[in-house]
Amino acid sequence: MKTLTTFLVCLGLILSIPLAQAQQLTGKWKTVDDETGKTKSIVELYKQNGKIYGKVSKLLLPEDQGKPCIKCEGDDYNQPIEGLVIVKGLSKNSANEYEGGTIFDPQKGKEYKCKMWIDKDSPNTLNVRGYVAFFYRTQKWYRVTE
Repeated sequence: MKTLTTFLVCLGLILSIPLAQAQQLTGKWKTVDDETGKTKSIVELYKQNGKIYGKVSKLLLPEDQGKPCIKCEGDDYNQPIEGLVIVKGLSKNSANEYEGGTIFDPQKGKEYKCKMWIDKDSPNTLNVRGYVAFFYRTQKWYRVTE
């Protein structure tokens, strides 16, 4: 009986590992423009000082590659969009959502409050919402599974 119980506990742990990994926000995500439906870039989300940040690691459209951020301000002005940190300071809340930070749209030069959550029905889909007051847009990003 003790052996069976040990086996079941171990099996439960083994089966829960992929689910736990799939629910992690960090990693690379393919962005899709909600207006055009085009896959535009790869954003790498990472944890720094307990908060979530994200940088553009690759631009996918040939016409965007090598572009500088002409709508950025400050030190980011005219710097390459690849490498630009666009997600800043998100924290996890009790509902498994990340919020309290911002997301920057380099094409429009606008910064928005941001909220992200992994889709319950599709753990490789990330909902990314940018908003001002009660106006918002939500994009779906897809986990890069190299």
